Amino acid sequence: MGDTRGGCCPPMDLFRSETMQLVQLIIPMESARLTVYYLGKLGLLQFKDLNSDKSPFQRTYAGQIKKCGEMARTLRFFKEQMLKAGVSPSAKSVEETEIDVDELEVKLAELEAELTEMNANGEKLQRSYNELVEYKIVLRKVGDFFPSAQHSATARQREMELNQMVEESIETPLLQEQATSKDLSKQVKLGFVTGLVSRGKSMAFERILFRATRGNVFLKQVPIEAPITDPVSGEKMEKNVFMVFYSGERAKNKIHKICDAFGANRYPFAEDRGKQALMISEVSGKISELKSTIDAGLLHRDHLLRTISDQFEQWNLKVKKEKSIHHTLNMLSLDVTKKCLVAEAWSPVFATKQIQDVLQRASVDSNSQVGAIFQVLHTRESPPTYFRTNKFTSAFQEIVDAYGVAKYQEANPGVYTIVTFPFLFAVMFGDWGHGICLLLATLFFIIREKKLSSQKLGDITEMTFGGRYVIMMMSLFSIYTGFIYNECFSVAFDLFAPSAYACRDLSCRDAYSIGLIKVRDTYPFGVDPAWHGTRSELPFLNSLKMKMSILLGVAQMNLGILISYSNATFFGNSLNIWFQFIPQMIFLNSLFGYLSLLIIVKWCTGSQADLYHIMIYMFLSPTDELGDNQLFPYQKTVQRHQGQSYTQVQSTDDALSKANHDSHGHGHEEFEFSEVFVHQLIHTIEFVLGAVSNTASYLRLWALSLAHSQLSIVFYEKVLLLAWGYNNMVILVVGIIIFIFATVGVLLIMETLSAFLHALRLHWVEFQNKFYEGDGYKFYPFSFILIDDEDY
Repeated sequence: MGDTRGGCCPPMDLFRSETMQLVQLIIPMESARLTVYYLGKLGLLQFKDLNSDKSPFQRTYAGQIKKCGEMARTLRFFKEQMLKAGVSPSAKSVEETEIDVDELEVKLAELEAELTEMNANGEKLQRSYNELVEYKIVLRKVGDFFPSAQHSATARQREMELNQMVEESIETPLLQEQATSKDLSKQVKLGFVTGLVSRGKSMAFERILFRATRGNVFLKQVPIEAPITDPVSGEKMEKNVFMVFYSGERAKNKIHKICDAFGANRYPFAEDRGKQALMISEVSGKISELKSTIDAGLLHRDHLLRTISDQFEQWNLKVKKEKSIHHTLNMLSLDVTKKCLVAEAWSPVFATKQIQDVLQRASVDSNSQVGAIFQVLHTRESPPTYFRTNKFTSAFQEIVDAYGVAKYQEANPGVYTIVTFPFLFAVMFGDWGHGICLLLATLFFIIREKKLSSQKLGDITEMTFGGRYVIMMMSLFSIYTGFIYNECFSVAFDLFAPSAYACRDLSCRDAYSIGLIKVRDTYPFGVDPAWHGTRSELPFLNSLKMKMSILLGVAQMNLGILISYSNATFFGNSLNIWFQFIPQMIFLNSLFGYLSLLIIVKWCTGSQADLYHIMIYMFLSPTDELGDNQLFPYQKTVQRHQGQSYTQVQSTDDALSKANHDSHGHGHEEFEFSEVFVHQLIHTIEFVLGAVSNTASYLRLWALSLAHSQLSIVFYEKVLLLAWGYNNMVILVVGIIIFIFATVGVLLIMETLSAFLHALRLHWVEFQNKFYEGDGYKFYPFSFILIDDEDY
């Protein structure tokens, strides 16, 4: 809901939200920007939008916001370039320095233009360099196989022409034979195209050439050993050097088009070996020159990016602040004289003096002849809810806010959640070995919280880091309940004293409870190790956890009802007391409160009474004798008169007169009693119907605890002990690895998440529905501390 601000605030009222007030500020135009700037540093005002009927483009400071948006775009461009170059923004703390916005705008534009030009020049030079590298490879590779390829292509061309002439000679007139013999004597002159093509496209390239020229070409391909950078895409690719021999201009044009379609780069090649050597020498010289030029350009670009990185965070923060200031100014309205801005905002009452001091300081610093005016407005509008939290309590408050934000000055469940949430989690997770593992993992985040809080973490890591103190409390309570259950990775230890029980003879040495006799004083803390597991499914520990779940559930639901009484008293709603609180308290405790009392009496007396029998026959046969099921004197009389407790509520007329008296005494508005009565009656009926299911829902504490314990036993006995029994080092190591992974993956991650979700449900549904409406809205002040999380 908000962070505690230094030492300027009075002690926190954790149980109810801060008292809020709606204030009006009348600010002269000449000091408006500086005033809002100082208020943003204070961070205790939530401004109302007084121009909601206007579009963003119709507001006074739309131009300034557009300018800030352009600067933000430039900074994003710088950040992208720094990431590509491996340069990170300076991590040193950003000092508060006053930067002129107009000067910053000009500077950013100049730097962007310079960097853009450098990028364009660098891309051109790099493309030329990559082309020359490819050209050099083509000259060398083609030079190696050119003579043999040319000879093969010429021989093939002559053969094809000879075959063609033989086929045509049958139809050739006798007078043309002389001309034909002269044509055959001429030397065949073939053209050629050289270049590189992607190796993945080489087969298709060859097929298309063959089909397009009807086989009248000769293709030679040689693969390049290492991948090379493509000049067009700039990516590393595997390529082949190719050489295509053809005859005729038509075939040449087809080959060029096919090369373009396949992205094959063509390069010239000379037949003369002397020219080839000269070309290789020239290309090597150009490559060397370009390499030096590119390196110098990259060095200059890297220097420019490092200069930008040193001030990037400072510029970024300045632009965000400037944009948020003008966004806030756009929420203010002009007065009739158009010389002042009028603001309305919510603020905590304790911040009045601080706000007035800020307004006076802004007037002095801006040399304004007229000071700002501060006045409190009276309104019937519901104020926002503001709980001051710190790094420890904020995560618990977020658990509550995820269900719904508390209504203004409604009782805050977050206070109770600090204790009840980790405790209920621990009841389900109780194992001090697993609790210590969880604590060690949490301490890593707590010890390194300063470093981690300034870093960008992944979604899951960020969520875990934010809830580090919740997890710490969960682990501490899990260690405590683990000592009560006497479980460490499902193993019981004689931590506080030896077991109070021993076998009466050798026949019971493998038993856990059957055949044991008490030989010492009672085990001082937690469950006696001798009671840990029996052949009859842990009847004692099982019964303990089940009954404890009922006790905890009834206690927490009673707490919820008491908080609802506190709400009714605070808001002066006496009808809630008479028609909701009292019937709910009577019903819950007449049934489940009585059951809780019987459980405690049975534990204290060691009675063997059957509580199921007592509760069922209390309704079915209230006049029957209890016999062995009697736990205390006059129990039968108490149970027979349980129903009379429902009639001890005041009559409707008395409640009405009392409610009307209270209502007039507090100056409340008139209301329809019948409407309120029906509303409260519906709430009571809902409570009665839900009380049974809510109490049964707390049995999940027993079920989850039992499941966690049994899973621990399975991994310990069926993995670790089984591997140990083989007396083989390899099997033992494998067993230990499987045990560790199963413990971490299932018990420390999945079971933690499961217990967390069930504890969350118990708080949201079974606990908070007794008193919590959660229909308020957060106090969201204009604060520079919060702008890092916003996309301005």
